[in-house]
Amino acid sequence: QVQLVESGGGLVQPGGSLRLSCLVSPNIFSFNALGWYRLAPGKQRELVARFTPHGGRIVLGDSVKGRATISREDAKNTLYLQMTSLNAHDTAVYYCRGLHNGATEYWGQGTQVTVSS
Repeated sequence: QVQLVESGGGLVQPGGSLRLSCLVSPNIFSFNALGWYRLAPGKQRELVARFTPHGGRIVLGDSVKGRATISREDAKNTLYLQMTSLNAHDTAVYYCRGLHNGATEYWGQGTQVTVSS
């Protein structure tokens, strides 16, 4: 079964950091591309970070450059997103997205991140 399941969201204080996880099924290498996107109220969906599992190419969204890191742990079939220096503009639902076998797009259910004191 092809599935993406996010975890790790919650309430974060301004200036804080977070790490989100995406459990990838069946495995990371069955995807041509994997990444994180976010959707905030009243805004368009935005790329946070993506990479190609086979080539390793990483692309970061302009608003998170210097603050975001995308990484993987193949043995655990898990994709991670780490972000630092969070601010209110980072408040959004964060989604894991993948292109499976170069043909079908999959999305996780999303995890809410709220940056507030």
